[in-house]
Amino acid sequence: MKNPMLEAVSLLLEKLLLISNFKLFSWAVPGEDEERNRICEINSFLRGDVLEVRRTHVTHFGIYLGDNRVAHMMPDILLALTNDKGLTQKVVSNKRLLLGVICRVASIRVDTVEDFAYGADILVNHLDKALKKKALLNEEVAQRAEKLLGFTPYSLLWNNCEHFVTYCRFGTSISPQADRFCETVKIIIRDQRSVLASAVLGLASVVYLGLASYTALPAIFIPFCLWMVG
Repeated sequence: MKNPMLEAVSLLLEKLLLISNFKLFSWAVPGEDEERNRICEINSFLRGDVLEVRRTHVTHFGIYLGDNRVAHMMPDILLALTNDKGLTQKVVSNKRLLLGVICRVASIRVDTVEDFAYGADILVNHLDKALKKKALLNEEVAQRAEKLLGFTPYSLLWNNCEHFVTYCRFGTSISPQADRFCETVKIIIRDQRSVLASAVLGLASVVYLGLASYTALPAIFIPFCLWMVG
């Protein structure tokens, strides 16, 4: 007879592996690997071009404004902690970025190409090929970006850097990466084994941490919700 606890842990690891292999801010098209190996020079950029770089585990987008300047939406925890522009205008580190994502605060700011790239290679107008959409005139793209500069709320699914550049570039705010993430979550939720896993893990938390509202409610509520939407 199989151990339900071991089955639940095994299933949880399977789900975590699925999510870890899914790159939320990256999506591939044919020939992308070869294209990513090509470094683009700054003097080849045109005002209104969409620049794309990898920053640690994310793909980041911006609009080139000319004169070595890039407008991009950047989550930053410091925006919630201080109004000191001397601090917030410094290059956003990965830790500041991740904490900004959690706190849902960001700004559409202008940085140099070097600071925007953060040491990564740059792709130019890669979204044009990926989305197969007709881009607006480059000058209009740049002007749209300049009008949006400043503080903005941030959302991984509804208002991220890809939403910003697609609005500027195509006139429609979309994020296929966020759509892919939602589809992956939907696959996990629809798997009825997730109900068993969450129920067993919830029961284990009650056993080890004791019966309290902060353990009992999630142990009941989460499996119930997964069961209803599955």
